[in-house]
Amino acid sequence: MTKIAFVTGATSGIGLATAVDLAKHGFKIIATGRRRERLQELQQKLGEANVYPLVFDVRDNVAVIEAVATLPDAWRKVDVLVNNAGNAHGLSPIQDGSVEDWDAMIDINVKGLLYVTKAVLPLLQKQGGGHIVNIGSIAGKEVYPNGNVYCASKHAVDALSKAMRMDLVQFGIKVSEVNPGAVETEFSEVRFKGDKERAASVYKGFQPLQAQDIAELISFIVTRPAHVNLAEVLVLPTAQASSTIIVKEQ
Repeated sequence: MTKIAFVTGATSGIGLATAVDLAKHGFKIIATGRRRERLQELQQKLGEANVYPLVFDVRDNVAVIEAVATLPDAWRKVDVLVNNAGNAHGLSPIQDGSVEDWDAMIDINVKGLLYVTKAVLPLLQKQGGGHIVNIGSIAGKEVYPNGNVYCASKHAVDALSKAMRMDLVQFGIKVSEVNPGAVETEFSEVRFKGDKERAASVYKGFQPLQAQDIAELISFIVTRPAHVNLAEVLVLPTAQASSTIIVKEQ
């Protein structure tokens, strides 16, 4: 029987790569995001029968609930939820931080994950089990200078993943957490408010992870036998040892 994966933030980066890779493994994809045109492009690429686009902002709880409620019966048998939507805004010491940036990171990375999980969980429970994969970060395992609120938001994802695993084990629902290090996506461009040059400099001098690397890992996690749960994975490029230690060519 074909399985269905619900993927947030599927318009770019890790979310888009995950949607495509899971489709290669036979999953049908409920692809969500704010950019309708990108979801439509994904649907055209993978086929209308294989992708159901849902347009909403994870920060808007009402929009999340309403979007999930519109799923046709054929798309309500969700087996996998990938909570990928997330962001970083700014890289400033706490005394110079923007409250607007703080709100964006907490609203998307923490509250957005909670809103989507709350809305989709009944569909997993109705199936009698399932799998939730939360995309965390090395920033959820350690803190680095100027990372303050972003690190706090990803520490929250780490704590929520552990707590969700405890709460949901009785329902046969696996909870996994994938914590990437440096991944070359639009992430840094968003963090630096569209400064492409500064964003590109983050990845110069070493080979960073690519979105496809994380997507393949997620596909591996959700295709393990029913009795196996890869609960936590920290994945780094070879040149990276910690948040602040990356060996770069001169």
